[in-house]
Amino acid sequence: MQNSLQTLKAFYKTPETPESFFLSLEGIEGSGKSTQVKFIEKVLINKGYRVLCLREPGGTEFGERLREAILRSSTPLHPLAECHLFLASRAQLLKEKILPYLSQPKSVVILDRYIDSTLAYQGQARKLGFETVLDLHHHNPLNLLPHRTYFLDIPLEVSWERQKQRGQEKDYFEAEKAEFYNDLIHGYQMTAKLFPERILTLDARGTVENVSQFIQQDIERIIK
Repeated sequence: MQNSLQTLKAFYKTPETPESFFLSLEGIEGSGKSTQVKFIEKVLINKGYRVLCLREPGGTEFGERLREAILRSSTPLHPLAECHLFLASRAQLLKEKILPYLSQPKSVVILDRYIDSTLAYQGQARKLGFETVLDLHHHNPLNLLPHRTYFLDIPLEVSWERQKQRGQEKDYFEAEKAEFYNDLIHGYQMTAKLFPERILTLDARGTVENVSQFIQQDIERIIK
């Protein structure tokens, strides 16, 4: 399995425009991704970068409609159907927003969820397998990877407590049982091991400020 995954990884690339960067944030519900996206945006704007913040699925009219269809679904979707819906939204987002933006120097795209969510959710938790998900991403523009991904790692108990504090109605994925969530966490951890040069795992159980500090330190190293 490991050899086949390494072979599949060879098809992937990162953006090449000088002084432009592609960043993503990953984690289960309640990990604090949205908060850290706003923090990173502020840091980079202060450094003189143009910053575009997006979310998956979504970010385009087409993607937002798919997002609503998925997250409000009252019936279970086949795992392969789920996967292809996310890929359709991603391909359109790349074509319409991400690639044009990154073609300009001194530009940064920050994305709330990307390919690693598909690996964790559909590849691991839905049992499609990492090889299937990676193989589906071979085609342009889906083979574009971020320069850096921040995986905000929290235990299931912390996720549930934070979701409870929000007091919001649970969506299609949030309503899943503990077994699904445990597989999901394991999927993210496996993905971090598969892409150690790209994914930085952060313990997100602590304060927002502590997580932000680690992210800022890393940004100072990779973005001048």
